[in-house]
Amino acid sequence: MIQALRCALAAALLLTIPAQAQDPSGVEPGQWLSTGRTWDEQHYSPMDQINAGNVGQLGLAWYADLATDRGQEATPLVVGRVLYNTEPWNITTAYDATTGRVLWRYDPQVPLRYGRLACCDIVTRGLASWQDAIILGTLDGRLIALDKDTGAELWSVQTTDTAQNYTITGAPRVYSADSGGGMVLIGNGGAEMGVRGYVSAYDADTGDLLWRWHTVPGNPADGFENAAMAMAAGTWTGQWWLSGGGGTVWDAISFDPALGLVYIGTGNGSPWSQRYRSPGGGDNLFLASIVALDANTGEYRWHYQTTPGEEWDYTATQNMILADLEIGGRTRQVLMQAPKNGFFYVLDRATGELLSAEMIAPITWATGVDMATGRPIENPLARYGTLPVMVGPGAGGAHNWNPMAYSPQTGLVYIPVTETYMAYAEAETYEPGRSLGTAFSGHDDVRQEIAEYADAHSSGWLSAWDPVTQTERWRVPYAQKGSGGVLVTGGNLVFQGTIGTTFAAYRADTGEKVWELPVQNVPIAAPITYMVDGVQYIAVNAGWGGGLAHVERAQFSQLFLGRPRLLVFRLGGTAQLPPMPAESFAIPELSPPPALTADAATVARGEQLYGANCAICHGNGARGGVKDLRHMSPETHGTFAAIVLGGARAANGMASFADVLSAEEAEAVHHYLIARANQDWGG
Repeated sequence: MIQALRCALAAALLLTIPAQAQDPSGVEPGQWLSTGRTWDEQHYSPMDQINAGNVGQLGLAWYADLATDRGQEATPLVVGRVLYNTEPWNITTAYDATTGRVLWRYDPQVPLRYGRLACCDIVTRGLASWQDAIILGTLDGRLIALDKDTGAELWSVQTTDTAQNYTITGAPRVYSADSGGGMVLIGNGGAEMGVRGYVSAYDADTGDLLWRWHTVPGNPADGFENAAMAMAAGTWTGQWWLSGGGGTVWDAISFDPALGLVYIGTGNGSPWSQRYRSPGGGDNLFLASIVALDANTGEYRWHYQTTPGEEWDYTATQNMILADLEIGGRTRQVLMQAPKNGFFYVLDRATGELLSAEMIAPITWATGVDMATGRPIENPLARYGTLPVMVGPGAGGAHNWNPMAYSPQTGLVYIPVTETYMAYAEAETYEPGRSLGTAFSGHDDVRQEIAEYADAHSSGWLSAWDPVTQTERWRVPYAQKGSGGVLVTGGNLVFQGTIGTTFAAYRADTGEKVWELPVQNVPIAAPITYMVDGVQYIAVNAGWGGGLAHVERAQFSQLFLGRPRLLVFRLGGTAQLPPMPAESFAIPELSPPPALTADAATVARGEQLYGANCAICHGNGARGGVKDLRHMSPETHGTFAAIVLGGARAANGMASFADVLSAEEAEAVHHYLIARANQDWGG
């Protein structure tokens, strides 16, 4: 029934967006007007002033210090002679694109309590531009339009229910509507916190809501919003709506103006464990799916689900690239995505037909994709119970939010890939909105064994992937797993930041490294390129944090880092970063942890509370994460209650947990962390 409806709706597709609705970035290659430069999200620029032959002359043109030490994931925009950038807490700045002079700065004053609701740091991935406006989505769920020349607020609208745990970390997208005006697309996050996902379209000139499409069905007693939600409800069981359902559209959105289709990528289930959200199983549409919607009305056209019944945080919210490829002797209009689950998918973007799917990294949850049905061939052992099982990839995915790029010149897709493994287990209890239904503690011997295997076998690389043959052409291994987003240019160059605190360029055809520069921090964001006065520039945000920091456990990530910066390069650039303080190069002498004074029952209680409230940011078993809590300083130990309950570090994203943890419970968590620190001290 689902397949029949999908085909019928695809056949009835109405192409209502006129031919004159053009991608603005395609008109002037020297500008960067949207997060992927073009609506097809290719992260490609045809400019070639900087090329494989002269990139060795690339130097720093200017830089701007960023006033936060949290993850910098934003892709800047360039409109005319102005570069627009946004930082954690959605602080947005306009710079002269040639000198770095600050033109204006806007702070939306996001309430600090939202730092606790953002599962993967207080990050933002970028902005949108439309005519005279710069548009941002804020962590607390607002969509705001600013005057591009002054930073003055033009309009603001609340896109989420503030009584629920919604956030926004993704970049808005603006497309031309059939009315001739602009249409802003924005999703949201919060699946880990028990929300129901949706995507909304707003008028770019007024902020008026145009349409909204939910990604998972709500309570049947309230009626379904459309036929697609009624269809999806047949793939869920139990009272799924009580847990929210998830499926948030927290990043990926693409647009084909000729087909009149908007493509959204949807996220993980809420909670992760399927037994708690849909106890009878089922595909749970439209979790972990690519969905095509009519751009003007928001009506469902087709979908492809990458991970039916997902319960491993295998989101399909990674960027989706549109291109035309020669496949099987004819030109196909395709959509390409490498979501977290480890496969690279090529779909017909008009109909949703699966054309191919192959693994980009070693995985254990499936052995392949059945091309007759389009469904993954699952490994039944990956469906976990209360005993932890090792599954690859882990929740960080084989490819995460950091954008891949496609070059029409080489026909290759350049993907930041990681091989990861993780322990998954079902929790004994589940509380909607407060836990994931998975356990991050217990069975410590099994978890330790899995962690040791994961540490020994995890790796990362930059992959040049042929989407037609579904094979890897070349790869560049990383010294440590994980690295930044990708830019590819007409100069036969691929630019990417490295976890080794450098910014590098590779030949797009062979992968040969042709330039690298130390930059004192990790450029995890996607770079851009632009041209002003006939000079080509490359720009990137450098600042370790966000989802990559949650996955990476190595302690180097907290050492030897300069302050986060926006870096801008040009041929012959002579600017220099200030020298790192001498103390930055000395491995700090870690203070031994306090002696453990609590009994085993208190530590066990603290372990349970840590798993339910802290592990998603600070790592399983308190290993790694945004900050490794096994290595807290004596000062942090002494002010633990003030931080956890009093919100002493709320400005850094660590909001108070006083509404969910009592003083006794916070102290139990502290004792657990002391126990873990003593257990691993010196290791």
